[in-house]
Amino acid sequence: MSLFLGIDTSNYTTSTALFDSTTGEMLQQKRLLPVKEGQLGLRQSDAVFHHTAQLHTLFSELVCDVDTNDIVAIGASCRPRPANGSYMPCFTVGENTAHILSSALKLPFYTFSHQEGHIAAALFDSKRDDLFSKRFLAFHVSGGTTEAVIADGSGCGFSLEPAAKTLDLNAGQAVDRVGLMLGLKFPCGAQLEQLAVKCNEKITVKPTLKGCDCCLSGVENLCQKLISDGKSSEYTAAFCLKYIEETLSLMTRRLIDKYGNIPVLYAGGVMSNQIIKNSFTEKYNAIFAQPQFSTDNAAGIAYLTYRKYKNVHTSV
Repeated sequence: MSLFLGIDTSNYTTSTALFDSTTGEMLQQKRLLPVKEGQLGLRQSDAVFHHTAQLHTLFSELVCDVDTNDIVAIGASCRPRPANGSYMPCFTVGENTAHILSSALKLPFYTFSHQEGHIAAALFDSKRDDLFSKRFLAFHVSGGTTEAVIADGSGCGFSLEPAAKTLDLNAGQAVDRVGLMLGLKFPCGAQLEQLAVKCNEKITVKPTLKGCDCCLSGVENLCQKLISDGKSSEYTAAFCLKYIEETLSLMTRRLIDKYGNIPVLYAGGVMSNQIIKNSFTEKYNAIFAQPQFSTDNAAGIAYLTYRKYKNVHTSV
């Protein structure tokens, strides 16, 4: 048995994962960072503190029924995206912990970006390993990122070229801000979706794009006006999600026109929304992961660690 450990300490979730290359099973232990009621996320100093407080407990839970002698390599996310200057202090907690473990256990240690982990988790869960050797369009849509990249698979991973992005608000930020307006608890995605599915009214929106890039700040103001005009919480929630859906759909169409009819993958917490998933699966034959592999997770990091190790140590 060979196990591959992944650690991810994002701005929202402390996450650990073990990939068993013999059985193909992925074990996960993760926990949201605590956010005070009414607040939108955390300061980086608070995120670092909570990761430090939570990580050892999650790791203990992850390996409680595992022989740690079977761990052969360790990986961690070290930055938000694979780009020069990409940095966020919260990732240092997971990276430093993984580095200590690798030194103590004398195991190979690999680092990846949080974005690469999201994409790899979606490929793992959707059983699309073929895309590790192909070109595809990948969306990473969350509270901290709204971006589309062109991914070129290299076998053990992929290179990512920016293709489109938000010019202001991230989709997850819009969801959470509207959710808090409606009295929901942060993070608001799942609760907003539950409200939206109760709306039976037809909703028409007009997305704002500049080329392939999007602008999402308008949806916050529009939803505030809907609330002021007495629209129901269900309608406002549905309007917010419809606006995001149509924005991402228009971005997708323009990017397909630009780059050709290549496979399309959607990753990140916002893409665990079932309404958007159903629509895009039908429109674009798009690739999605289950919610536990869409929201922040270390599973993609563990899987990338396995693929990197396999590439370096070809006998595995």
